[in-house]
Amino acid sequence: MPRPGPRARAIAVAAALLLAATAPGAGDELAPVVPGKPLVFPRDFGAHARFRIEWWYVTGQLESEGGTLGFQVTFFRLSNPAAEDNPSRFSPRQLLFAHVALADPARGRFLHDQRAERAYDGLVAAETANTGVRIDDWSLVREAGAYRARIAAAGFRLDLSLQPTQPVLLEGDKGFSRKGPSAAQASYYYSEPQLRVAGTVSVGGAVRAVHGLAWLDHEWSSELLAPEAVGWDWVGANLDDGGALMAFRIRDKDGSVLWAQATLRAPGGPAESYGEKDVRFDVRRSWTSPRTGVRYPVSMTLRVDGREWTLEPLMDDQELDARRSTGTLYWEGAVRLREAGGAAGRGYLELTGYGARVSLR
Repeated sequence: MPRPGPRARAIAVAAALLLAATAPGAGDELAPVVPGKPLVFPRDFGAHARFRIEWWYVTGQLESEGGTLGFQVTFFRLSNPAAEDNPSRFSPRQLLFAHVALADPARGRFLHDQRAERAYDGLVAAETANTGVRIDDWSLVREAGAYRARIAAAGFRLDLSLQPTQPVLLEGDKGFSRKGPSAAQASYYYSEPQLRVAGTVSVGGAVRAVHGLAWLDHEWSSELLAPEAVGWDWVGANLDDGGALMAFRIRDKDGSVLWAQATLRAPGGPAESYGEKDVRFDVRRSWTSPRTGVRYPVSMTLRVDGREWTLEPLMDDQELDARRSTGTLYWEGAVRLREAGGAAGRGYLELTGYGARVSLR
C-alpha cells in the first residue's frame, strides 16, 4: 500500500485534532453565545477565535456560455483549547478546513475538493478585523465592501468577485439563532443574500466567464448539537423578486423535528423570523448515492407561514465526502425554487446526518 502524501497526512492529523477539540469538556474555556448581544460590523465579518467553531459559507448559481453552474466555497475555523498552553509556533491552536464544489448539470459533472491545516503565520489564517480566511492558495477575502474568492482546486479553479446588493440579514433574533431546545444550543448567525457575482471558472484549462447570484452565511458558536440530534436540512435562496429565504430543521434519529426556524425578507422590507410551528419540510423525491449507499431527500416541499415552494436540484449527484477533513458526509446541492405561479428563485439545499450522525453545527 502506498504511503499517504503530505496533504493526506495533514488532513488526517487535522481530523484527529477536530475530534479532540470537540470532545466532552474541550469547550470549557470557550465563549458562550448569549441573546441580546448586538452584531457589530465590520468587526463581526471577521473571525471569533474564542468560539469553538465558525464558518463562512458561500453558495451560488452562475450563468456561462456552457449553461448554469452551481458552486460552493466554505471555510471552517475550529478552536483547539488543548493547545493553548503550548508555546510552539506550530501548536494547532486554530484549525482551518475548507470545502469547494462545482456542479455542471449540462455535462453531468460534479467536482469537489477539500483542505485541512493548522493556522500558521498568515499562510493559513482567519483574520479578526474583517473576512479574510485562507489556506495557502485558497482564500475568501472582504475588501472595500466586496468579497473575492480564489480557489485553486484539484481539476478546477474559481476566481469570483461577490458584490453585496442588500443589507446584512440577521438570522433568528437579531443574529441570535437557536439550534435546539436549550437556549445554550445557539449560534451567532447572519447572511448576505443576493450577492452579485462575476468572474471566471476554469475546468481542465478551459476558462469560462461567469455571472450570477450567491448567498453568504457566517456563523459561529461554542455549542454542539443536542445529544439526540443526528443532522439537519437547510436551504438559503435568492428569490427572483429580490427577496431572501432561509430555513432549516434539525432532526432526531427517528426523523422527527427537534428544532426549526426560517427567515423571510421581502424586497426592501424587514426580515420576518418563523419558528417550528410555521416551518415544514416534506420529501418529494429521494436519491441514493452509488458511491456510499446513502439516501438523500434531494427534492423537497418547503412551507413557511402559509407560503409553499418546491425545491428541485439542478442535478441529483451533488454528494460531498468530507470524511478526511471535517469528518462529514453530506449532500450540498444547487436547487431551483417554484411557487404556484412558476419559477420563484435559486438557492442551495444542504442535507446532513443521513449516513451517520453529525456532531457539529
